[in-house]
Amino acid sequence: MNTAAIDWGFAPHPVDYEAAVKLMETRVAAIAAGSAPELIWLVEHAEVYTAGTSAQPGDLIDPDRFPVHRTGRGGQYTYHGPGQRVVYVMLDVRQRFQGDVRKFVCVLEGLVIEALAQFGVVGAVRHGRVGVWVAREELGAGREDKIAAIGIRIRRGISFHGLALNVAPNLSHFDGIVPCGITDHGVTSLQGLGLSVSMGQADAVLKQVFEGEFGTVRNIGALSAAAISAQHATG
Repeated sequence: MNTAAIDWGFAPHPVDYEAAVKLMETRVAAIAAGSAPELIWLVEHAEVYTAGTSAQPGDLIDPDRFPVHRTGRGGQYTYHGPGQRVVYVMLDVRQRFQGDVRKFVCVLEGLVIEALAQFGVVGAVRHGRVGVWVAREELGAGREDKIAAIGIRIRRGISFHGLALNVAPNLSHFDGIVPCGITDHGVTSLQGLGLSVSMGQADAVLKQVFEGEFGTVRNIGALSAAAISAQHATG
C-alpha cells in the first residue's frame, strides 16, 4: 500500500465548479506522473446543480434556478452550495486499493459514517443507494434522508471528485432536482437534524477519520484554486 503523506488543504473562498474540475484534472495528471503528492481538498461552491454520468433529464426539475454543469463523476444530479462541505479526494487508487473502485467508495462511505458518529448521528449505507443515509422515522415509517453524497471518477488510476457532506446548506435548493434520482426519500443536514456544527468542527472531524484510514496527512492549510493552478503552471 502507498504510505506517502497526503496533502490536506482547504479553499478559503468559494470555488467556481468548472474551475475546480479543471484544477482537479491537472492535479490528477501530476499525481499519475509522480510529480505531485496526492491531495484531499476541502471546498465550498456557490449554488450549482451538477449532473453525473447517470443523470436523467427528467430529474432536473428547475433548470433555471442555478447553473447546471455536466461532469464526468459517477452518479446523477446533485446540488452544491454554501454550508455544504465538499471533499475532493485525489488519491492513487491503484496503489492504495489495488484498483478496486468499489472498495474505495465503501471506504469513503465508512469515513462519513465515522465522522457522523462523532456528532451522535447514526449514518448507514443502503444497497442500490450510494451515499450515506440517516433514519427519519419521525417523518414517516421507513423514511430515510441522505446526508452525504459520493461521486468519483478515476483517471490513470487516480481518483477525483469525492464526497459532499451537508453541514448546514439551504435544503430547499434540493427541490430543483431529484437528488440522485431517488424520489421516495429526502435530503437532510446536520443542521436539519437539530445540530449546530460549524464548518471548522466538521473539517476537524473529517481530518481525524481520514487520518485514521490513510495515516497522518500533511496539513498545507489554505489552498485556493489560483494557488493550485500556479503550482502546476510549469508542470
